[in-house]
Amino acid sequence: MNDQADSKDFEDLWNSMVPGADVNWETNFLSESQFDEKVFEELQLPEPYVSGAPPCSTVPTITDYPGVHDFQLRFPQSSFAKSATSTYSADLNKLYCQRAKTCPVQMVVGERPPVGSLVRATAVYKKSEHVAEVVKRCPHHERTPESNDGPAPSSHLILVEGNRQAEYQQDPNTGRQSVLVPYEPPQQGSEHTTALFNYMCMSSCMGGMSRRPILTIVTLETQEGKVLGRRCFEVRVCACPGRDRKTEETNFRNAQEAKTSAKTATKRSLPEDPQAGAGAHAEGSKKAKSSSSTEEELFTLQVRGRERYEMLKKTNDSLELTDLVPPSDVEKYRQKHNSRGANRRERDSSAVEPKKGKRLLVKGEKCDSD
Repeated sequence: MNDQADSKDFEDLWNSMVPGADVNWETNFLSESQFDEKVFEELQLPEPYVSGAPPCSTVPTITDYPGVHDFQLRFPQSSFAKSATSTYSADLNKLYCQRAKTCPVQMVVGERPPVGSLVRATAVYKKSEHVAEVVKRCPHHERTPESNDGPAPSSHLILVEGNRQAEYQQDPNTGRQSVLVPYEPPQQGSEHTTALFNYMCMSSCMGGMSRRPILTIVTLETQEGKVLGRRCFEVRVCACPGRDRKTEETNFRNAQEAKTSAKTATKRSLPEDPQAGAGAHAEGSKKAKSSSSTEEELFTLQVRGRERYEMLKKTNDSLELTDLVPPSDVEKYRQKHNSRGANRRERDSSAVEPKKGKRLLVKGEKCDSD
């Protein structure tokens, strides 16, 4: 009885809100003739989330990761010639290239990745104080003619040459730009796949890289964005790649040699036998406390020419020998050296003096026999 009363009350309420509507609530309220489908069209439902590649990290990872597929990068051999448009330094892991010139990068895998895998190339700044910034072209090179040719946006630094399937992306959260191409298995008789990269702005351009070093991160990914392998290398976009590579490699080797020489000198100053050098070490520690800190520092001097080097080396050896000889022995050596010098001067003077009983003739004087 209570349910029927409640239904009757709701029916009266509905009829009072909708004038002129003769509704049989129990049978016709949800009938097809009274149901309005436009109610759901007016509702704004949220769009479903479409899964895709995961968003880029604010601080990207630059650590090499070969993965289970042993992902590797190789570069063709090149010389220091001025005519070279790109050259790679294995010692520095650095690519030197001209602007808007072809840079072949060879990709090698030990095990073939899944079908549909992708290769992504991203440019990031090397130093930590700039890594959060997006690497883009300078305003001048955004307006160059090749910027309007092709599907790549004018601000992207890295372009892929000869691949119409290249897709240029920009992360909506960080704004970081990258280029994505399908992974192509090596052709018959070859063990690598080659991608042709173009860097469209100079490293020295103001408003762009502004002489800040950059890295290129090449990742092997699945279609869902899972990273299968990662490789990184430094890039310098310049006018003369061969010259810059030779200069930086020379500076790098000189720095390595200087470090090696300093380590060798430090090892020589330490006693080889702990038992034999215990007393010397104790005596040396007392001497070190009395001496100033500047006397214990080691310095490396670059000398031009073998003759100067030998001369300075003898001087340094003499000073080192003086530090090892006790002061009392040094004084005895000086007295002995002075006495030897006096005896030598006395012998020389006696050799010049005439023998007794004879007189030296004076100029213009005649002999007695004459």
